[in-house]
Amino acid sequence: MKFFPESALVQLEFDKIKQLVEAHCKTEYALAKVADLRIHTRKDYIDLDLRQTNEYKIILESGNYFPNDHALNISKELKLLSIPGAVLSGEQFVLIRKLAESLKNIFRWFDNDTRTAFPALVKVIENTYYEKAILEMLNDILEDNGTVKDSASEELQQIRMSLYRKRNELRKVFEKVVSKWTKAGYVADIEESFLNGRRVVAVQAEYKRQVKGILLGESDTRKTSFVEPEETIELNNDVFELENEERREVYRILRQLTQHLSVYASLLKTYLDILGEYDFIRAKAKFAVEIKGQVPQLTDKAQTHLIQAFHPLLYLYNQKAGKTTYPTQIHLDDKNRILLISGPNAGGKTVTLKTVGLLQLMLQSGLLIPVHPSSEMGIYKQIMIHIGDTQSLEFELSTYSSHLKNMKHFVEFSNGRTLFFIDELGSGSDPNLGGAFAEVIMEELVKKHAQGIVTTHYLNLKVMAGKTPGIINGAMAFDETNLMPLYKLNIGKPGSSYTFSIAERIGLDKRLIERARQLVDNDHFRLDKLLTRTEQDLQFLEKKEKELNKLMRENERLKKEMEQTLDKEKHRQQVELLRQQNRITEDRIQYLKDMERKLKQIVMDWKKATGEDKKEFMKQLQILLFKQNQQQSTEKAQKKVNTKFQEVKADLVIGQQVLIKKNHQVGVIKELKGKKAIVQVGLMPITVDAGELVAVMKKEEGSN
Repeated sequence: MKFFPESALVQLEFDKIKQLVEAHCKTEYALAKVADLRIHTRKDYIDLDLRQTNEYKIILESGNYFPNDHALNISKELKLLSIPGAVLSGEQFVLIRKLAESLKNIFRWFDNDTRTAFPALVKVIENTYYEKAILEMLNDILEDNGTVKDSASEELQQIRMSLYRKRNELRKVFEKVVSKWTKAGYVADIEESFLNGRRVVAVQAEYKRQVKGILLGESDTRKTSFVEPEETIELNNDVFELENEERREVYRILRQLTQHLSVYASLLKTYLDILGEYDFIRAKAKFAVEIKGQVPQLTDKAQTHLIQAFHPLLYLYNQKAGKTTYPTQIHLDDKNRILLISGPNAGGKTVTLKTVGLLQLMLQSGLLIPVHPSSEMGIYKQIMIHIGDTQSLEFELSTYSSHLKNMKHFVEFSNGRTLFFIDELGSGSDPNLGGAFAEVIMEELVKKHAQGIVTTHYLNLKVMAGKTPGIINGAMAFDETNLMPLYKLNIGKPGSSYTFSIAERIGLDKRLIERARQLVDNDHFRLDKLLTRTEQDLQFLEKKEKELNKLMRENERLKKEMEQTLDKEKHRQQVELLRQQNRITEDRIQYLKDMERKLKQIVMDWKKATGEDKKEFMKQLQILLFKQNQQQSTEKAQKKVNTKFQEVKADLVIGQQVLIKKNHQVGVIKELKGKKAIVQVGLMPITVDAGELVAVMKKEEGSN
């Protein structure tokens, strides 16, 4: 990607983003990649970087483990490995073994399931392989701490066995000498020590000539002499010689191991790069977690459609300070090429401009960005920026001269793949003349199909944007009552600079404000006032819209709760109905069981009985069957009444429709005589007890 000017990345604070990513790097490889972070213009490169970072972010957020926790910076050791005749130490081989083990764990981690789940991360290792012979060679020769194993060679094993025996023999002889000299009172407090690799006895200086041995040294105070006993001299010599033999054999083994592993020097270098690449991806993923970075939809054309976009540095700063960061929404494409943002100072115009520029740089360098995932972003091949005072002392250019020089570059070199940012276009000169040049520059940039954001206070540019295809107005919202910026970008209408409102609110003399108003062209003043009123009306409508949406959401919530309550009540009624049906069924089953038992008993008694007894059994059978038929008839009558009538709470009075409980018949009360009542049932009056009557009324048609 091309940049103008050279300081564009610094002005957009991309260097600060790199520093935050570097803080998460552990390896030299990753640090070097961040320092030289490439901003790609090819979609496949950008897409792969974004997917790799996002997949590692998913691993971090899900709490899963990825085996790249060893931060190995062993490029010097690997370079030494490839040099003929070089010999690596045991400690250096331990680092190489950690490298091989890390790659072994990574290859194991990518089983069939994880390869499917994380296809972008797999690509880091798809062009290499895991060589198990490296670990086998190292494990055959070295202990975990890097010491050469006894079994590394037969010679080393024999040397160490001899050394073990000699040291034991030396220890026994030495202990006898120390014990003897201690009893004689010759030995100092420290008793023994090692000097030049030889075991010596610490003897009080006045007795050094009374013991047999070689004087090897004295203490600083000269009160203690270090003597090698005569009895241990030969044994010490033997141990010393065996230790030299051990060192020579260990060196030979390590040299041979270095030679054998040198074959895999290139492969091990690839392993180190793989670990560094995963460390680089992890650093980007951790940074993405911090800023709540997402992967937007990526297209291979020039366009920007940001939804709920944050400036990452501002977000982190506000998060630490406990402040709110306000998101922005920007849309640039071939139809809406230039967004002209107006509004009061300190309202967020420059922050919005920098947010879009920085997010575009981050995206094309493979970093996740703090936007809504449904955002859609394209790819640009050059970024041009003009922010702040660019006065050049070196070339003796004034602020406006420098401004025009940059605009000349913009107009000459911009194209359909250019994204540009101009802060305060036309400033630094006479408003009328500067505004005229600003219009011409914007017209040329539109013709060049370049896309970008321009901030301004010029009214002529706001008017121009309203009538020029390809340019759209935008305004930073402002609370005129409290003189507070709202940090919200409204697209479609220009904004006021609130010059006189701010002057009034801060208490400037009204006489001065009025004089300033008189000096302003009436049309100019009316237009600014109209913009202010329009913006305030828009804020009022947005407030009402939010309130309406809130009420609609509350209404929807209550509707769902009511539906759930009705569903629960319907379910409860169905359960109760089933319970009643089950109870009736259970009573009927019990009745039939009793009937079956009685009939069986009658049949058994019938077989045993004779003569008159059989007649008696027949009577009992008739009574039983008659009761059953009577019960069935009663149930039918009750069911018929229940379908036509319903009970009501009413006093028993003449003319009241009532149900006779005993026979389930319905009639009308004709007379009341104390506890008796005469009820007309059909054509026939019946005298019944008043306690057997229940007031009823006929059900309406269609009701159950």
